[in-house]
Amino acid sequence: MGIQQKALPLQFTISSSSKGYYQDSNQKTLHLQHGATHVPEKGGAGRWAWIGLFAAELWLGFHCLLSLLLRWNIIYRHTFKDRLKRYEHDLPGVDIFVCTADPTLEPPILVINTVLALMAYDYPTEKLSVYLSDDGGSDLTFYALLEASDFSKHWLPYCRKYNVEPRSPAVYFRSVPKSIGGDHAVAFASIKTLYEEMKNRVETTTKLGRIPAEIRAKHNGFSKWDSFVSRNDHDAIVQIVIDGRNPNEKDIEGLTLPSLVYLAREKRPHHFHHFKAGSMNALIRVSSEITKGQIILNVDCDMYSNNSQAVRDALCFFMDEKKGHQIAYVQFPQRFENLTKNELYGTSLRIPTEVELHGLDGCGGSNYIGSGCFHRREAISGMKFSKDLGIPKRRQATMEGSVEELEEKAKAVASCSYELNTQWGKEMGVKYGIAVEDFVTGLGIQCKGWKSVYFNPERPGFVGLAPTSLSQVLAQQKRWGEGNLQITLSRYCPLVYGHNRISLVHQLAYCHYNLRAVNSLPTVYYCTVPALCMAAGIPLFPEVSNPWFLPFVYIVVAKCSSSLSEFLYCKGTAKGYWNGQRIWLYKQTSSYLFAFVDTILNLVGLSNMKFAVTAKVSEDDVSKRYEKEIMEFGVSSPIFTVLTTLALLNLLCLAVGAYKVAVEGWWTAVLETMALQIWLCGAFVLINLPLYEAVFSRKDKGRMPSSVAVKSAAIVGLIVLYFCNSQCLSADLKTVFLQLMGEKRTDLGASV
Repeated sequence: MGIQQKALPLQFTISSSSKGYYQDSNQKTLHLQHGATHVPEKGGAGRWAWIGLFAAELWLGFHCLLSLLLRWNIIYRHTFKDRLKRYEHDLPGVDIFVCTADPTLEPPILVINTVLALMAYDYPTEKLSVYLSDDGGSDLTFYALLEASDFSKHWLPYCRKYNVEPRSPAVYFRSVPKSIGGDHAVAFASIKTLYEEMKNRVETTTKLGRIPAEIRAKHNGFSKWDSFVSRNDHDAIVQIVIDGRNPNEKDIEGLTLPSLVYLAREKRPHHFHHFKAGSMNALIRVSSEITKGQIILNVDCDMYSNNSQAVRDALCFFMDEKKGHQIAYVQFPQRFENLTKNELYGTSLRIPTEVELHGLDGCGGSNYIGSGCFHRREAISGMKFSKDLGIPKRRQATMEGSVEELEEKAKAVASCSYELNTQWGKEMGVKYGIAVEDFVTGLGIQCKGWKSVYFNPERPGFVGLAPTSLSQVLAQQKRWGEGNLQITLSRYCPLVYGHNRISLVHQLAYCHYNLRAVNSLPTVYYCTVPALCMAAGIPLFPEVSNPWFLPFVYIVVAKCSSSLSEFLYCKGTAKGYWNGQRIWLYKQTSSYLFAFVDTILNLVGLSNMKFAVTAKVSEDDVSKRYEKEIMEFGVSSPIFTVLTTLALLNLLCLAVGAYKVAVEGWWTAVLETMALQIWLCGAFVLINLPLYEAVFSRKDKGRMPSSVAVKSAAIVGLIVLYFCNSQCLSADLKTVFLQLMGEKRTDLGASV
């Protein structure tokens, strides 16, 4: 095939080690040693609180070691796309999957912008096919796709001629430089007018909520909805919107258009459809009947292509002469365009994408994160690794048969009954039964002998929309935390499923993610018990004059400084780091806590796993507050009740400490015995300042609902009274609490 025997590689890697993190680990060991050798005597004040704190330290120390594994051998990969030219005539077919589930939460105009960006890849169009899976079964989405197919005849030539980046029309028109002139300016005005006209038609029809009769009459594809009952009860709909073989399907310059296929798999009320995993598996089968691309890319509908060279980047790994035959998938990171300057909700995933996933790659291979991933068809279809497979190149097989014949074949494999008594969802395709199905799918592929690659190019390959309210962020994290913990308690636990299949280091690195929900228990303990014991005058940490005080101080300083420097090294801001610490605390004490509880309840049959689509649009006032970096609460939720309760409890305990200092001259005792506890309580109070503002002073709709504040205050009151009456705390706590609630100190006896 014209391949040189000693061809230059298409990709290379750089490894770096992070041995400095062992310093934190060694000091953590001293911390645990102190806890094990200084347990209060039986019957002593705070004995059980101390034991609980030591147990929390043991767990957090273990998880710290897991985190260290992700930083020990960090790998950075680079590609040489120019060397790929020697394969230009043998490039494999690429099938691209876009999944959408709800035309309300995921507006059709958003979906087709993603589709258009993918159709405009810098890749031979005759080898490129785009599939849209519409699990909402919406004729509105199908209509938008028809409009996009017409617009693509103008958009693709424009992108090629002017080397447009990014190639999502909506994003490009928002970011195009003002310096363009001459012929480009004329072409720009023309293409923008065409886009705005298309956009208006799509949005007008979407608002109307139905397809007007005059539009339905123009395309016989709408007849497929004549037997449509509901989004959960309809026949399979497969329509080849653009047939790349058709000589009439050309752009305005006479060049071939990529194939474009619409799919709404069959759904019936009595059949469980497995959400996105079921949609992906239907797409794998449908595409194998139509275009049969050897490489599969799957993208969420809100993750537009930001780099037209991404396909070629991925092929540098798949087609590498030395290691390409081993690669099952190439994972790109998820990036977001709507982040605030200081990352209000920590949604940039800066440390995971810039550090941890590179480290996981160094441990044995990146995990599959569900979007922005290029798969080898054989690997995602369930085939075990074999050296005989070789690197993917163009096959002779192409689309065979008429459009009608191909659609009928595809409908058969998109039926509800097709998977019955098969290995689909088990050993073939995306796995079922776990909320984070992508995670176990990637693990399963690696356990069959395949390798994976994490590639983080300078220009992001895929960019999407991050949640713009705290409730969305925490709900999303709850689902991920619950799914990851389910993996640990299932047969897919990396330590069990991966035993003798992947390395022990790789198994433990996976466990870092799977066990995050368990971290909620020691974190909640740290947020409550030290503060309550401080208010009661019970020390849990070494005195300032004790030599053991220094390791504890070092832990605080080293951990904060190393994590801050890591964040700044990844091009974050100091305020962004502080916001990230707040969100970390909120995730641990709410999202992961509920995820842990729900997982245990589900394990004993008392709770059912539910799936929710994250909204891709937000109200105008919510967006305005988000842009101003004002935290959005606004809804009554058990998650917010927990956060508010912990915040008020720490505020109250800190007030008790201040009361003792001001009234009882407790200053010396504070410095000597309670320094670390007061620092810990004060840190929680400082990090919760936006929450206090939302509870006490804000008047906008994003404030904390009064019902949440009242419930939280009542819970704090019950906690205080319980500990006071059980003689765990001094009466000062009752005094401060009742004064904060408006009671007079002289009425203490009667009130209590």
